[in-house]
Amino acid sequence: MREELDFADGLITSYGYEVYRGTERLYWYDDFPHPDESSLATTFPHHKHVPPDIKHNRIPVDYLQFAKPNLLAIVNEIEAFDFG
Repeated sequence: MREELDFADGLITSYGYEVYRGTERLYWYDDFPHPDESSLATTFPHHKHVPPDIKHNRIPVDYLQFAKPNLLAIVNEIEAFDFG
């Protein structure tokens, strides 16, 4: 988990959240902009990298933002994740 915070404005300025099982990275979130990827426009710049081809397969996420903490949403998702 990485968050860069602006305490003066009370905002997250950048983030990256990675979820692992052992050494296997299952998925991750970041706010790196991909303005040419129209499928991410609805939640720009918030998105999740998922398998297959985890580096290039991105989906929009509407539960992450810069104005409030994201950690609870991430923890809730991890707790609900079926690790098989």
